[in-house]
Amino acid sequence: MSNPKLHIAFGEYGRTRVLADGTVKMEGVEVDFYSNRIVTEVFEGMVRGKYDVSELGLSHFLRTMDFDDPPFLAIPVFPNRCFRHSAIYVNVNSGIKKPEDLVSKRVGEFALYGHDAGVWPKGILSDDYRVKPEQCSWVIGGLDWPLKPTTFVPQPHPANVQVTNMPNGTDLGQLLEDGEIDALISADIPKCILEKSPKVALLFPDYVATERAYYQRTGIYPIMHTVVVRKELALQQPDLIRAVYQGFCDAENLVKQQYTQSIIFQQHE
Repeated sequence: MSNPKLHIAFGEYGRTRVLADGTVKMEGVEVDFYSNRIVTEVFEGMVRGKYDVSELGLSHFLRTMDFDDPPFLAIPVFPNRCFRHSAIYVNVNSGIKKPEDLVSKRVGEFALYGHDAGVWPKGILSDDYRVKPEQCSWVIGGLDWPLKPTTFVPQPHPANVQVTNMPNGTDLGQLLEDGEIDALISADIPKCILEKSPKVALLFPDYVATERAYYQRTGIYPIMHTVVVRKELALQQPDLIRAVYQGFCDAENLVKQQYTQSIIFQQHE
């Protein structure tokens, strides 16, 4: 009897690469793996029914709870975790010298209000600096590379928060450099930052030290993405989902060992 077959999709990370190349197996499961350079296209494929198991942005997963019949269950696998103090950029002429200066400013946000890398900065600004989302106005758009509009999940926002969706093709990085927005929150680094434009800067210039201090103080390592499975599959074949979960765990453990061995080797060179 052949093993059941699953279609599984995710972004390209160390822990997923060793699954995709067959180094780590999912016991008792035949798998077709898929990926995409633009991870939101993986998300969209899952939401539109293309895969059985997929990486999904945590905020995207929560948005599917607004569907009439929420289709997914999440398993405790987090392929993307990242501190996000480094995801806040400012125009140097905006008068923003510290987080509190964001009050009353026009802030861009990449892709949609409350995208995964936007939720955490909002929470940090609110909890640590008392800057609430409703104290800013928000401009939603893309960056300097083509991105399809996010139409595959609901896009609610609090009634007391002013949100403007810009036309498709709008480059928020250019708006930031031109001073049409005062700040920008984005998982992807805008071109003006990469090209070291003197008109833009990081809100937290020494973000590595800031993020380390944040972790030491809170113990929080922010989750960006989780892994979800189709609910009917999980209910009908729970052993299959256990095998998927174990496969992701085995992949992570292997990559951790490889990193550790690499560090030890470098230290002894």
